[in-house]
Amino acid sequence: MILLVGLGNPGAKYAGNRHNVGFMALDRIAEVHGFGPWRGKFQGLVSEGRLGSEKVMLLKPETFMNKSGQSVGEAVHFHKLAPTDIWVFHDEIDLAPGKLRVKSGGGHAGHNGLRSLHAHIGDSYGRIRIGVGHPGHKDAVPHYVLKDFAKADHDWLVPMLDGMADGAEALIAGDTGRFQNAVALRMKPPKKKAEAKPAAPKAKPAPVEPEDTRSPLQKLVDKFK
Repeated sequence: MILLVGLGNPGAKYAGNRHNVGFMALDRIAEVHGFGPWRGKFQGLVSEGRLGSEKVMLLKPETFMNKSGQSVGEAVHFHKLAPTDIWVFHDEIDLAPGKLRVKSGGGHAGHNGLRSLHAHIGDSYGRIRIGVGHPGHKDAVPHYVLKDFAKADHDWLVPMLDGMADGAEALIAGDTGRFQNAVALRMKPPKKKAEAKPAAPKAKPAPVEPEDTRSPLQKLVDKFK
């Protein structure tokens, strides 16, 4: 089984926050791929389904961001999952809005949700880093990530969520390149070739009158006939 984790904070108050983009990604995957209803388990909400031939569980911890590892740790230990069975979707302030990177292992870079995961399951799991941008100053980060996405952000956020859902099957199959390509195609769809305009009908040539070979006298005679 593969475990896909979305990081965020529970409750309607936080639903539209930048910090909750991990929850948004899982909601879109569940919707597109027809996963089962969300139910309470492992101190979070889980939804189960299949991607290709693989059984997949989606998990949204309800322990709040700073304690996400408690929920994820329970699921990982219960199902005896290896780090390669786990992908975590989370917001990334070090990436510009609309950018996405896939990474396996490494540090938490100060992200409190990842910090908690490190403490409970180690640091070797896979991450889907979803860029939300940086407010410009370190002290402004907590307020920034706990604010809702701006309306203008939806121009890139919606296609990115759709792209992650498109590529979810490739991701759990280990084809991260195809996963990222699915996102890229949604973000910048190929331009359609302009349809050739039908050629304008050619003008019909003016009729050519036959040459008048009559003599001046004959013309005069014909005029008075």
